[in-house]
Amino acid sequence: MHLSGHNAQPSSCHIELIHTNSYPSFSSRGVAKRHSVRHSVSVFHEQNATLITVGLGDPSSVDEEVLRDAAGLAIRAASKEEWEDVSLSLTHLFDTHREIHCLVEGVSLGAYRFDRYQSKKETHHVKTVTLMAGEQHVAALTRALAFVRGTMLARDLVNEPPNRLRPDTLAEFVTQHFKGSKAEVTVLAGQQLIDEQMNGLLAVGKGSEYPPRFIQVAYATDPALPLIALVGKGVTFDTGGISLKGGRDISNMRMDMGGAGAVIGALDILIQLGLPCNVVGLIAATENIPDAGSMLPGELIQYRNGISVQVANTDAEGRLILADALIRAQELQAREVIDIATLTGSAAAALGPRYAAVFGGEEIVERVREAGLRSGDYVWQMPLPESYREQLKSVYADLSNIGKGQGGAIVAALFLKHFVADDQQWAHIDMAGPMEAEKTEGYRPQGATGYGARLLAEYVMQRAEQAKNV
Repeated sequence: MHLSGHNAQPSSCHIELIHTNSYPSFSSRGVAKRHSVRHSVSVFHEQNATLITVGLGDPSSVDEEVLRDAAGLAIRAASKEEWEDVSLSLTHLFDTHREIHCLVEGVSLGAYRFDRYQSKKETHHVKTVTLMAGEQHVAALTRALAFVRGTMLARDLVNEPPNRLRPDTLAEFVTQHFKGSKAEVTVLAGQQLIDEQMNGLLAVGKGSEYPPRFIQVAYATDPALPLIALVGKGVTFDTGGISLKGGRDISNMRMDMGGAGAVIGALDILIQLGLPCNVVGLIAATENIPDAGSMLPGELIQYRNGISVQVANTDAEGRLILADALIRAQELQAREVIDIATLTGSAAAALGPRYAAVFGGEEIVERVREAGLRSGDYVWQMPLPESYREQLKSVYADLSNIGKGQGGAIVAALFLKHFVADDQQWAHIDMAGPMEAEKTEGYRPQGATGYGARLLAEYVMQRAEQAKNV
């Protein structure tokens, strides 16, 4: 993808994103008002040329996400027409840098396919996309492409079949991927996990023949900045353990490491851009598998910070491994902590496939919300009432790992809060809803969405910028 020069002409296959005020400019080419209806895709064949229009609707209601979705629809239409070189005009509805960023994300992520294991691959014809914008905007293009690559990396990891991505192979991948960069990768396994008393991770992983790993990625190009910890749940497959999941097809439980994918993708974006930041990624990676040696309902886990937990249900394993990572974030003296996980079905049921639930302190949650609006990885703040803590009471431990009533996403967040220091700013993101697109829509092809990579990267970049301006 590249930018055009000032006097460049559109390609023979040209894309216009039109709204209700702009369509008359193309009336001589057969474009009518009906073609400006949001997300309507129209193809106009001319002599040796093709015009593709995608409707945006009323310009007053067009936001950046509408733009991304329209660009995703457009690039697939261009591929269907079998054009290799495509040009795309700006709508001039937004700041040029932001519009370029959104269009690049929409086109690139909309063209994404995870087809590496398919014997017959669908041909993607488009080879070159030219944005009709001046070359002075190259910084916006560079930034957008970094966000695209990080999101695609997250999608690739989360889409991987569980027999191709185990805890150890995930750790090996992260080590090799960041080798040669300024990131420092540390992997804990076996006796190291025992020595570090990562007892939640050890308990969840003991049913699998593929032992757990704890992955730490430190990236500190400006150590003077307050440390931000990004904590990701990395369950590479979740059967539910002894509390076995039901359902005819649970193959999407390979995506239960979506939080880990988000953290890895975000770090990839930050490292590509080489911006000043002080961030550490903490990933607890394991499988949750039933076996004679598996963690049992009723077991007791004694955490490094002294808290004891009753395992009431082995399918609430994510919070058990996140607890170890949150303790690690305390020990590293992280000032701000964001954990992200495909944690509860109740969050997905409440908010659907486009929003993740976010819990935590008002200030950090507001910053996460702003990063979500800017990145397109939306969040919605949920309450965190202290009265719900009653559900976590155990007869013989400090806590139970599940509640005894409704509000499962809230209770899970309250559980995690026990492992966060009072002086830390903390936010918990439950991304169970947006982890996967069940069908292709906009710039989200069917499969893993890569949710969270852009959100976390945007958050860290905003905080670094704010610190610089203090």
